[in-house]
Parts: sequence; C-alpha cells; structure tokens
Amino acid sequence: MLFVLLDFSPIKPDLGLILWTTAIFLLFWFILGKMAFKPIAEALKNRENNIQGALDEAKKAREEMASMQADNDKLLAEAREERSKILREAKESGNKMVAEAKEKAKAESNKIISEARLEIENQRSAALTEAKNKVGVMAIEIAEKVIRKELQNNQEHQDFVNSLVDEINLS
Repeated sequence: MLFVLLDFSPIKPDLGLILWTTAIFLLFWFILGKMAFKPIAEALKNRENNIQGALDEAKKAREEMASMQADNDKLLAEAREERSKILREAKESGNKMVAEAKEKAKAESNKIISEARLEIENQRSAALTEAKNKVGVMAIEIAEKVIRKELQNNQEHQDFVNSLVDEINLS
C-alpha cells in the first residue's frame, strides 16, 4: 500500500532511483573489480602461463624424445652393424679353422701314408733279405750235402777240403 501512495512503478523509474541504482551498481562493480575480477584475472593469467609452460615443456619433451629416438636408432644401427661384423668375423674364423683343420688333416694323412709306404718298403726289403738268406742257407745245405756225398768216397777231395780249412784258420 505504501507503493500506491508514492506512485512507484518499476517500469517507469524516476531520476532518484536511476541515480541510486547507478551509484550502487558502480560501487558494486568497483568492489567486485577489486575483490573478484582482479584475482580472477590473475588466476586466469596464471592459468594461461601454466598452460603455456606446460605446452613449452611438452614441446621440449617431444624434442628430447625425438632426439632420444634418433640416438636410439643410431645406437640400434651401430649395434646391428657390430653384430653383423662379429658374425662375419666368427664365420671367417670358423672357415679359417675348418681350412686349417683340413690342411692339418691332409698333412697328417700324407705323413701317415709316407710312413706306411716306408714301413711297407722296409718290410718288403726285410722279407726279400730273409727269403734270400733262407734260399742261401738252403743252397748251402744242398751244396753241403752234395759235397759230403762226393767227398765220402774220394780221398783226394777230402785232402783238398782239409787244406782249404787250414788256410781259412791261418788267415
């Protein structure tokens, strides 16, 4: 009822209401600016700086990761090259050892063959010598038997043999 007496209408404000509303709004805006807008702006600025710092760190981390990946690729390539070098050297060493073993085996077999040939030749010579000796002994025995038979009846032959034996004993 009091509003009816004062002729107050919210649609049609009077000059005092506009001034007080404006003054209160400006005071409220100033207080909010000092108390809320400035800290909010600082918080937003800090957040923007933090985000930019995080983006810079992420970029730096990506660059470091790319550098590490390049280093890893380089190390991996070097390791592969070293592995292939070691395998190649091992293969060459194995082939060399096989060749040396073949040469050594060939030399050993040639040595064994030459020793066997020499032994065969020695055995053959010994067998021939033994056969000759046996043939000689047999010939002497046969000759001895023939001569005994001849000498048994003939005194002249016996005297000749005795003189030969005496000559041999004197010499």
